[in-house]
Order: sequence, then structure tokens, then C-alpha cells
Amino acid sequence: MPTPQSLSLLEGEDVLWVKPGPTRDLKAALHNAVITSSLFRRGRISAVVSTGSSLAVSVLPQARLHGTPSYYIESATRTHGPSLSGRLLAKIPGVELYTQNASWASKKWKYAGSVFDGWEPQQLPERPKVSKVVVSLGTSRTYGFRRLVESIAPLLQDLGAEVLWQTGTTDTTGLPVLDPRPAVPAQELSAAMREADLVIAHAGTGVALEALNAGKLPVLIPRRAEFAEHVDDHQEQIAAMLKHRGLAVVREADQVNLADLELAAGSVVDLREDARPLAL
Repeated sequence: MPTPQSLSLLEGEDVLWVKPGPTRDLKAALHNAVITSSLFRRGRISAVVSTGSSLAVSVLPQARLHGTPSYYIESATRTHGPSLSGRLLAKIPGVELYTQNASWASKKWKYAGSVFDGWEPQQLPERPKVSKVVVSLGTSRTYGFRRLVESIAPLLQDLGAEVLWQTGTTDTTGLPVLDPRPAVPAQELSAAMREADLVIAHAGTGVALEALNAGKLPVLIPRRAEFAEHVDDHQEQIAAMLKHRGLAVVREADQVNLADLELAAGSVVDLREDARPLAL
């Protein structure tokens, strides 16, 4: 759907906007299947590539019915096996399936590499003063993440840092948060991360990549299903994977402290020159 972030990313492109597809919302998935069916009737689509979510289930089966090449790349968050979307699409003949985790690759699920390959952390000679911070909670319209804000807002207040708060649907009432913004245009968010001393975020794939692209080692805090912050605990999987790679400082929402923030601010991340894209 059109948001400041999606509008800025897709400026100048031919776009068909669909209804938001909350996790496991069958009604939204069927609605989006109807909306997108006209694209295939017109014969304008040469291939379909998806990295997950309910929209993949709405579109890829239709693509195969019309003989359109279809590629499903499972999210890097899925370190132990495919998501529900992936399991459903595995039943559709002709959909090419790819995993970003070699541990569960198979004849059906080919290993394509990972979007996190090639990144390397480096420690700075001196830890900078943390004066500019970006906090990003994603743009989910279903799940808030108040626990994260409750934990880090007092720490950032004590630091006296200038903070860009991208809060999604999270309620920040009563917390020391200045100018919370549900969504921030992609270019603005990227520029803010590059200029920041520190990036703090929920453990989502997109925001983690954005932080790495900005050269930052992020503090990542996974959402938890037990607190109604997500449908499951898959963010713990991506957080653990990035911690193993040395590409994030990972903490639970109630465990973050000043030392964690200083540790992340004292490192940068670079992409090796020989890093290769996913291979389909």
C-alpha cells in the first residue's frame, strides 16, 4: 500500500497497489488475488519474484496458471525451515523455491546464498559520542512494540541524543519520545542512518539490511509472540543468525543497557568487494 516509504522507493515505477496483507489474513489474501488477476489476463508479466508474505500466496499460483515463471525466495529470517507461505507455495507445481539458509536446503529448496553474505564488522579505534540515533520499529499496521520503546527511551534521554523515532503502529503515550513518526520516506531513513552514531531496531530483515547498508552495526531487539508483538518468534531466528555473523548486538527488550549501545556505536560494517548477489 502507499506509505511514505513505499512511495519513495517506487517513485517513477508502474505500480499496482494492493490491500495490506496482515499475517495469516485469508480475506486480504483472496482480495489481493482478485486485484492482481487482471495483470495476468493482460499478459504484461514476464516473471514473478517474491521474498515472502501473504502476497506471494495471492500472486504466484496465478502466475503459474498463466505459465509465467515464478520464483519464491524464503525470507532470511527463516533459519530452521520455510514459513507458512513457503509451505503452501511448495505445493504449487512449477514455483521455483529458494532458501537463504544452507542448513535446510534440499532438492526442492535450493540454496541461493543470503542477502547477509559479504558483510564484515570492524571495530573503530575509538568509540564515538552517541549524539544521533535512529530507532526503527518497521511499518506493521498490526503489531506494536512498546516494550522496546519503554526500554530504550530512558537510556537515550540520559545520553541527550537526537533521535529519529520511526514507530509504526506502536503507542508511545507517556514515554519520553519526541516526534514519533509511523513511517519515514526510505531516502530520508537511509540518510538518517548514515549520519547516525547508532541504529536501534526490531529484528526485521529490511531494517537490518538498511542499517548494514548505512555501515552501522545495529542493536536488534526481537519481537515476541507472547507479548502480542508478532504472530510468532521468527525475529529471534534472524537476530540469532546476525549475532552469529557478528553483524548485530542482540538483546531482549528488558535487557538493553548503555553498554550495549556503546558497543554497537563503536563498530562499523563494510561489504566485501567480492560479495555476490543471490543466485537464482
